[in-house]
Amino acid sequence: MNDLRAERLQVMLSPEELAAVDDFRFRHRMPTRAAAVRELLKFGLAAVGVDAGAGVKSSSFGVFGRGPDGHTQNEPEEGKED
Repeated sequence: MNDLRAERLQVMLSPEELAAVDDFRFRHRMPTRAAAVRELLKFGLAAVGVDAGAGVKSSSFGVFGRGPDGHTQNEPEEGKED
């Protein structure tokens, strides 16, 4: 494997997603969260292939569901009162 890592990727996770990454990390005795995320990415890419996500919205790839209204779950819809 090429250890040269020239690109940084920032990812926002929900508390549940972060707990799942940490659980995986500790269960497999991995040294860092970054190592765990790289391993999970490797597993995911191997499972679905690189072209599997073509034409799919990024919001479809959350680890845990966000509820029926997605990110707007706690925000009132336009023209509606709470």
